[in-house]
Amino acid sequence: MHEVDCIVIGAGVIGLAAARALARDGRTVIILERERHFGVHTSSRNSEVIHAGIHYQPGSLKARTCVSGRELLYRYCSERGIAHRRCGKFIIAASEEQLTQLHALESQARGNGVFDLEWLDEAQARRCEPALSCEAALSSPSTGIVDSHAYMLSLLADAEAYRAEIVYGAAVTSLRPTPSGIDISIESEPQPVLRAQIVVNSAGLDAHRVAQSIEGFPAKYIPGVSYAKGSYFALTGSAPFSRLIYPVPEPGGLGIHMTLDLAGQARFGPDVEWIDEVDYGVDAARAAIFYGAIRRYWRQLADGQLLPAYAGIRPKIAKAGEAAADFCISGPADHGVAGVVNLFGMESPGLTASLALADRVASIVGA
Repeated sequence: MHEVDCIVIGAGVIGLAAARALARDGRTVIILERERHFGVHTSSRNSEVIHAGIHYQPGSLKARTCVSGRELLYRYCSERGIAHRRCGKFIIAASEEQLTQLHALESQARGNGVFDLEWLDEAQARRCEPALSCEAALSSPSTGIVDSHAYMLSLLADAEAYRAEIVYGAAVTSLRPTPSGIDISIESEPQPVLRAQIVVNSAGLDAHRVAQSIEGFPAKYIPGVSYAKGSYFALTGSAPFSRLIYPVPEPGGLGIHMTLDLAGQARFGPDVEWIDEVDYGVDAARAAIFYGAIRRYWRQLADGQLLPAYAGIRPKIAKAGEAAADFCISGPADHGVAGVVNLFGMESPGLTASLALADRVASIVGA
């Protein structure tokens, strides 16, 4: 049996960032990833947005790690030459009824320490974005976009430079805490193959299943998970806006917004579709929902301009109709099982917050 200091389960962006932080502190680290590549699921199936920290409850872990992680991420990308851009974003009220929501968002952002927002009336917003239809907009200059694949590749390279290793095709089937460490079994081996003093469960969509496989782990510390699927549609033709355009949030998500990739191409999404099993197919019929939502702020959208692109799935620990839940990171001080750190509900803004979340995991491990 191979013995190491730390096992990180899951090679999404947060798992890679955590492995980097733990290896940087001098620990021996192995990353176990069930897929054949890193970042296959939630980490690569999103809007690739660097969030400012506007949409989260003040004092929440999401708010705190988003705001601090945003600056860490911008600095990291600048230092390593990772493609990114502070393109900015407008959050818009499409009607007078939504102005109250927009004012509430501005107040919430200030509570999170985001003080660079600018309030624009209709005329001011249209001077910046002539194609935009709105009653008012909040401008967020700290919002940006990033090449998430290049970012994850750099995190992995950093971790490996600190002597961490990654093993693909290694689906964890059981974990057994013992007085000598945590014994770990994977799908391809009948007996435990690894023993670690610390296990970080960063398995994303499967984090709850990994936690359930820990022998003797108290079930009350494993929150239920709900899958919120979000489809994206690509725009044919030139992007109508130079910055990201977001409506006011909707239950389960931030509304069907327009984002840009680093080549300047526009895409719209995600919507919110509650599902029971992982399914990345994009139903072309959902375009009808997109046309209706987008035309509230871009009336010139013509029929036939939207093409199915891709879908992502957010692991939520709140059910449909419930208030949004915070990130959940629980260590031995919470659940009482030595050496185990679980990360649940790692959805947006997980990409933005990844470096800050990794620092938090490292602090729990070092406590």
